[in-house]
Amino acid sequence: MPNIRPVSDLRNHFAEITREAQLSGEPVFLTKNGVGSLVVMSMESYEQNRYDSMVYDKLREAELQAAGTAQRRSHEDVMARARALLDSAEGIDRA
Repeated sequence: MPNIRPVSDLRNHFAEITREAQLSGEPVFLTKNGVGSLVVMSMESYEQNRYDSMVYDKLREAELQAAGTAQRRSHEDVMARARALLDSAEGIDRA
């Protein structure tokens, strides 16, 4: 169940709200006059949400690209190409 509190609680219960957000890993929703106003979340949760969003965006982009072509590559081809790119970037041969 979401943690919803009035924004006025920030004034008197800031430490408690901060602790709740950090310990639970879940956001605390703050309302003003009964309407959503702010969301407080831990830095760890915020960074994880940003990372997850970036990964989903990249996957969506890849799916759209795949839908636009019939060309497919095997796992071995992809890994060989990745290794070649890494080798050229590092200036060494990989075995």
